[in-house]
Amino acid sequence: MNSNNSLAHQGHRLLQIGIALLLFTSFEGFAIPHLSSPRIGLSVHTLSTFQAILLLALGLLWNKLKLGILAARIAFWTLLYSAFAILAAYVIAAIWGVGNETIILMGELPHGLHHGTESQEMIIKILAYSSVVGIVSFSIILWGLRSRQTSLGVEL
Repeated sequence: MNSNNSLAHQGHRLLQIGIALLLFTSFEGFAIPHLSSPRIGLSVHTLSTFQAILLLALGLLWNKLKLGILAARIAFWTLLYSAFAILAAYVIAAIWGVGNETIILMGELPHGLHHGTESQEMIIKILAYSSVVGIVSFSIILWGLRSRQTSLGVEL
């Protein structure tokens, strides 16, 4: 598979995953009142909507990136991992109602988070902090958006 085919395939996958996240967001909205922390459930709803839009936008521009196959794979997988790691941390926090060591909200909010067991807090912390690999993806994407040449050889 050459670089252009790989980028096209990955871009299409990003679009599919973005739409799937919109479906997740739609159904998750019905669960908000039933979660241990409805306030964090609302944050999950907002975060997954944002991530869906981000993946849709990146899926549309993915073909325009000037990246080799390895760089595109690294950018693609670190992007997906970072998106789902932070989303998973928030989903788990909303379901368990714990995670205030990691997900710190300013001020006291009704239906917020409580302190969980050491293992619960550690799971949320590992997921949330591991999402920082998204910086790798965004850096590669920025590099892939460097100037492009037209058919006349002029840089844009």
